[in-house]
Amino acid sequence: MTTLNEQLTNNTAKLPADANAFFERADSVIMLANSQLSPNSHSGQVAASLTYAAARFAVSAASIGFVKSSDFAKEKEDIVKFYTKQYEQMLRDNLDDYIKNFDKYTALGK
Repeated sequence: MTTLNEQLTNNTAKLPADANAFFERADSVIMLANSQLSPNSHSGQVAASLTYAAARFAVSAASIGFVKSSDFAKEKEDIVKFYTKQYEQMLRDNLDDYIKNFDKYTALGK
């Protein structure tokens, strides 16, 4: 089974219409993160802030539809498992893509 990144790289992906919007949103967030890089904030610091922001936003999104805090609390472990699984898969896919395209992405050979 090929990852979405591999499909995109090989131009074989059959993306649903909303997939383009998904990647455009992701690219916008990455551009914002890149704009935070400076002599006073290196990539590790920006990545930590981005990870914190993603977790905070995910919790806000997960809370939609709940009326009582106690009901939301009952779903805590399922929410953690869901987002952890999603993040792990996205991280693995992107690591595989970055490893495969390391020279291109880092431009070390230029």
